Order: sequence, then C-alpha cells, then structure tokens
Amino acid sequence: MPGFKGLFVPGPTNMPFQIRQALDVALEDHRAPDYPQFILPLLADVKKVFQSKNGHVIIFPGSGTGGWESAVANTMSPGDRVLAAVFGQFSHLWVDLCQRFGLDVDAVQTDWGKGVPLDQYRARLAADKQHAIKAVLVTHNETATGVTSDVAGVRRILDDLKHPAMLFVDGVSSIASIDFRFDEWGVDVAVAGSQKGFMMPTGLAIVCVSEKAIKAGETAKLPRCFYDYKDMLRSNAQGYFPYTPAATLLRGLRASVDLLFSEGLPNVFARHRRLAGAVRAAVDAWGLRNCAQGPEWYSDTVTAVMVPEGFNANDVVTTAYHRYNLSLGGGLSKVAGKVFRIGHLGWLNEIMVLQALGGVELAMHDVGIKFEPGVGVGAAVRHLSKASEAMRIAAE
Repeated sequence: MPGFKGLFVPGPTNMPFQIRQALDVALEDHRAPDYPQFILPLLADVKKVFQSKNGHVIIFPGSGTGGWESAVANTMSPGDRVLAAVFGQFSHLWVDLCQRFGLDVDAVQTDWGKGVPLDQYRARLAADKQHAIKAVLVTHNETATGVTSDVAGVRRILDDLKHPAMLFVDGVSSIASIDFRFDEWGVDVAVAGSQKGFMMPTGLAIVCVSEKAIKAGETAKLPRCFYDYKDMLRSNAQGYFPYTPAATLLRGLRASVDLLFSEGLPNVFARHRRLAGAVRAAVDAWGLRNCAQGPEWYSDTVTAVMVPEGFNANDVVTTAYHRYNLSLGGGLSKVAGKVFRIGHLGWLNEIMVLQALGGVELAMHDVGIKFEPGVGVGAAVRHLSKASEAMRIAAE
C-alpha cells in the first residue's frame, strides 16, 4: 500500500528525521580519548529533561523493564517491604518484578481506569510506625489504561508523615512528554525509555537517581552486575561506560534532547496537552467512553477508548492495521478486547492526530460501531482551532 504507515501506538513513537540522520553514522570507538567530550554534556543535558540538578542520569542498554530492575536491585535487600498500586498492566508488571526479587510487596489493587489511590497510600504509610516500607512505587502514566497519577501527591504524603521511604517512579510513557519534576517531587529513582517521549528506537533505559538511592546501595543485598549504579557512575564520571554502550543510540539521544530543548520543555508539555484534548474531544463526540474514569486521571500521552458492549476492540485494531495501514494499541490483560489505545506522544502535530482519528473512524465504521462519520474529527478540529486561537492571542 502506498503512503506512510500511521504509527499511533503508545510506543514506539514516530521518529523525527533529525534522529534518523543522527543514527545513520559509522560505528565508533567508545574508548576514544575524545569520547568524554560527547558523553559528559549528553548526561548533563538528559538530566535537564528530568528537571533535575541534584540527580544522576544513568543510561543502560535496555528497555523500561531494565530500568525498573535497576531501581530494585540497587536499593533493596531480600524481604524488604515496598508499597505499590496495581491499576493496569504495567503497574502490575513492576509489582511482579519486585516479587520475583523476593520483596514483600503491599500491592493495592485499584480499579483499572483510576490511578494511585492517595488515600490508601496515606493510610498504609501512616500505619507503618516502624518504617518497614523501604520504597513507594508510582506508575506515573499507566500506558495500558491511559491514566496519569499524582506523583507530587505521593511526595506530600511522605513528607507529611515524615516517612523515609524512597520514591520510585515509572515515567516510561510520561517523561519528555508530560511535566515531570524529579527534584521538586523528591523522586529517588525515575525510569524512562528511549522509544516514547524521546522519539527514538527501543534500546535505552534512561534512569535518574538521587543521592539517597545511591547511598541505599551501600547496604542493599540484592545481586546486581549489569545494572549496577556504582559501576556506571564511576565510569560515567570520566565520560565512559563500564561495558560497551549502545553508542549509535546515544547519538540519536543527543539529537532527541536537542529537539526537546529547541521546542522548550514547557511547550512540549503544552503540545501534548493540546493534542490529547483533541483526542478526548473525538471520543466524546463518538459517544464512547475513555477508560480513564475522570478528568483527574486523563493521560496526555495515550487514550484508551472503550468500545460498546457487543464489540471486540481487537477488531478495530486489526481492521485499522490491515485496511488502512494504521497501528493502534490493543487492550492488555483485564481490558483486552474492551479498549483500543491511541498513542499521542512524541513527534506529532495537529494534522498527524487528525490523520489518526480519521483512520479510527474508518475502522470503527467498518466493524459496525454506530457513530456519525466525521463527528470525532470535527470535534478535534474545533478543539485544535480554539487552542490555536488562544495561543495566537497569548502571543500578541
């Protein structure tokens, strides 16, 4: 089929031409005498994406799951207790990883469509008079359900209670797309991946860690080697790595960070909010429901759309792909067959979002979901036009 494929899964995301060019380089010597001249400024600039001055950025070859593993392995000992909430497939998988490492996980089961239950976190932390809970886990943006949680709210609870637990955040589908404040929110380990807001191929686990997390490694007893923070930080301080890095991807990361900075992080966040609003306007106009159970949970990077009773969301996904070259995300685990997901993060603009919504309308029409053709795209156009006018007035 001629034309570009439409990539609107919540990761990997569309890759800018500048990053593709940056990746198309000859292989290089990662032990070269001048390599630190590339690596040291890169590490410093990636830290700015986390909005951190005090943290340390560590970049592993791997995916977000590797970043999760690094957080646990570098700070915990067998039997340590952690507090987490399960409200989607990825928050579930992080809990599963902790359990495989032999941690005692207090997993708060939460409706899929809501986020971290602050009231239950407060209750459990308040009851923990002996401070047995060593870490609190927050999935900032649950990619499976299109739900964003309040990380700052969790930090306020910890501070109010003077609880010393570390704060770990999965920011894989939020960092570089949604406002994330590592220092201000008192995060101890934040995990990102290269294939989402950083607009790159999969292959880098990008982690920011606090001094508190590094110090925890001095007494932590879980085994670690490949994901050892201490080894990485020792080599990174000289501009090198303890083993062969994904050097080509690091060149792409340089281009990614440059693009983010050229737009300006506040503008990146505002663009994602604007485009997400257009998708949500379309869902409302179709007469369908957002999986997120209220505006306080709405994600600016992915929307999970509930199909009506009697329909299988996978039919929308497969029809969009095979007939219209449009990739949408399918439902996972508890919401399999109930939702299809529209990823709206990374390198995209208004007309790309309208393209995706038009493709969704084609697929839904073909599978028999009842709606007025064009109503969703029209609602998105009105939303975006209004936002554009507001931006123009603000700029005058």
